[in-house]
Amino acid sequence: MVALGRPGRSRLGCLTGILALAATVYFGSHLGEVYLRYYQFRDAMRQEARFASGLSNGEIAAHLRAKADSLGLPSGAADVRVQRTRATITISTAYRETVHFRYVSRVLSFAPRVERQF
Repeated sequence: MVALGRPGRSRLGCLTGILALAATVYFGSHLGEVYLRYYQFRDAMRQEARFASGLSNGEIAAHLRAKADSLGLPSGAADVRVQRTRATITISTAYRETVHFRYVSRVLSFAPRVERQF
């Protein structure tokens, strides 16, 4: 801490740091929730691809629709596409999620895609 001539003057620097930290926590918590749901959904897609040899495309899509619903994802996330060849399986979807802050809204686009070879 830098000691200045007047008492209490250095507290302004401390207050600025606390305000910056509070803003980071406020905005980060909203964005963090959205990205956490994205990563959880993508992880579920990877798991379905890992066990795809014993499941039909319809079963995989149904499992992922249920996961999207349980995570509270927008309806676009439930439009899961499953494509299978002899050697690979590709699972993909695309959706948008809106993050609302006090004065600003931001639309984030997500397109999780998982490909696995047998």
